[in-house]
Amino acid sequence: MEQPTAAAARRTARGGALLLAVLTLVPGCTAGLGGSGWTPGAAGVRDPYFPRLGNGGYDVTHYGLSLDVDSTAGRLSGTAVITARATQDLSAFNLDLTGLKVVSATVEGRPAAVNRAGSELTLRPDRAVADRLREGSTFRTVVRYAGSPRTVTDPDGSEEGWLRTAHGAVALGEPTGSMAWFPGNHHPGDKASYDVGVTVPEGRTAVSNGELTSRRTARGRTTFHWRVREPMASYLATVAVGRWTVRESATGNGLPVVTAVDPDVAGASAPVLARIPEVVAWGEKLFGPYPFSSAGAVVGRRGDAGYALETQNRPFFPGPPDTGLLVHELAHQWFGNSVTPASWRDMWLNEGFATYAEWLWSEDHDGVPVAESFGKAYADEANWAFPAARPPGAADLSRPPVYGRGAMVVHRIRQEMDDDEAFFGLVRGWLTAHRHGNASTADFTAYVGKESGLDLTEVWDTWLNGGSRPARG
Repeated sequence: MEQPTAAAARRTARGGALLLAVLTLVPGCTAGLGGSGWTPGAAGVRDPYFPRLGNGGYDVTHYGLSLDVDSTAGRLSGTAVITARATQDLSAFNLDLTGLKVVSATVEGRPAAVNRAGSELTLRPDRAVADRLREGSTFRTVVRYAGSPRTVTDPDGSEEGWLRTAHGAVALGEPTGSMAWFPGNHHPGDKASYDVGVTVPEGRTAVSNGELTSRRTARGRTTFHWRVREPMASYLATVAVGRWTVRESATGNGLPVVTAVDPDVAGASAPVLARIPEVVAWGEKLFGPYPFSSAGAVVGRRGDAGYALETQNRPFFPGPPDTGLLVHELAHQWFGNSVTPASWRDMWLNEGFATYAEWLWSEDHDGVPVAESFGKAYADEANWAFPAARPPGAADLSRPPVYGRGAMVVHRIRQEMDDDEAFFGLVRGWLTAHRHGNASTADFTAYVGKESGLDLTEVWDTWLNGGSRPARG
């Protein structure tokens, strides 16, 4: 996260001198770019918790990432080929990248000037290119970069970004860590398809999202190419380099299931991972068709990260998960990965539904009624620290109200509807309406009100946004 306004002002004051210095290094670049009315894209999309995260002026449609990782996974060199569509007449635009050094950048095949201020890269195409960056046009940017990728500490103290492990590294990105290993528009509001190629020393394996399309070994190094066809938010992208035990199987419907497990925890992980097809089939009955072209998991050692994460297609677990955690992260494939929050304020839509999925699983498989899980959540003081849809700050996005209180909101909707067939139909309709897109809390409340035909003001005002614990519904 960038520093407050005063620091931004200091960067602005330095901007002219820095840009002139960069322009002298890039042949063919000039300071006056684009036609009249051409303007730079915004540096940041004014997210309520991370205002400098993401960038304006364009939408990314595809990332082509090529990474070469050294034997310790302590250094990498990368090339990012970013295909985007301009949403305004664009004279310059920003990418998010932290720590790594930019070696070169081109836009539409011609050198672009690069100005750097912290995690913000400002790219200024030369005049011949800038004149073509009209609203609606598609353009390609290539950034070559290298260095030692960083571990990023979140506002809540947890670590993400590039996390070193015993046999390599794992890249985790929620909410800001993906900028530690590739440049991009790192806000959940800009989703794209991906091709990720990772070259590692022979004997190591690189796992990413999507499906493996090729694996080639030459001169002691192996390149793994993974493809993500469906749109994916950058915080859900991952690369895991290590000595993985990889298993391929399929669900009863033929959906590929790929698991990658550290050999030290393979035995302990096997019984729970064997239930992935069962969990997916159960989720499809409740939530509708599984939204992606493969499923699975990556299981590292305990301590590789401080949390599990719903990385798209195959969630990451630091050590063998229990069944409840597996259910939670697989539920995110519907809630959060397919229907992705419009901003980080909407995170309760991810976590509330995934927590509610745990309650539903416990009722169906462990004999614990949802009403009992609701009662425990209601009695837990931690769930009432703040409203689920209004965490006080970025450090609070993963605190209990976003999860437990969010799940209680979902159950209160179900209670008010008093018709399970209609309730689950509404949930499936919501997922269908926003499949592979983004949605906000306002979108959700409007949808539920319209489709249910009910006045749910009391649910929104007290259970979702209220400042104190309401009377139990």
